[in-house]
Amino acid sequence: MLSQLLVYFGCTVLVCGAAFSFLAAVGVLRLPDLYTRMHAASKAGAVGGGLVLLAVAFLSQDVAVSLRAFIGISFLLLTTPVSAHLLARAGYFAGHSPNKNTILDEFGSAREKSQDR
Repeated sequence: MLSQLLVYFGCTVLVCGAAFSFLAAVGVLRLPDLYTRMHAASKAGAVGGGLVLLAVAFLSQDVAVSLRAFIGISFLLLTTPVSAHLLARAGYFAGHSPNKNTILDEFGSAREKSQDR
């Protein structure tokens, strides 16, 4: 009875992870500029990948596989935001300007200082 419940829960989590990953892919295709695309890919992609790994942990019913899945989740959640931030910052200073609908540009003065050098 408990193993069937874990299978149903694992399948539900797997479908939710696939839905988040699909939304990340749609965001990358549909959003207007580099920064919003990267935001969609990093946030929804990390949640989708984390949910898929969580489903693997539930469905495997093996301690070694579950431990590896949890290590993968923690690695994914620690590295994805940092890498997205660094890529966005590098893109900004390389000259990729935000969309015209962007209201606030906090790095505007820092960009001008780096171009003066």
